[in-house]
Amino acid sequence: MPLPPDPAKISAQLIELRTEHRDLDAAIARLYDDPAIDELAIKRLKKRKLRIRDMIASLESRLIPDLDA
Repeated sequence: MPLPPDPAKISAQLIELRTEHRDLDAAIARLYDDPAIDELAIKRLKKRKLRIRDMIASLESRLIPDLDA
């Protein structure tokens, strides 16, 4: 039987991921403001941002207790 997730560790990870997600937003906005727009860099940052969003959703779902217990 797997150990239950540690809510404190998950919460700490969520804080880190949300901070990185917000930082990526700012970085993407700065790249759009740059006259020499680097489309590839923007694409990579957006892809990373989506992965982080998925990781956040996964961690948040682990904080919700199973109802069938």
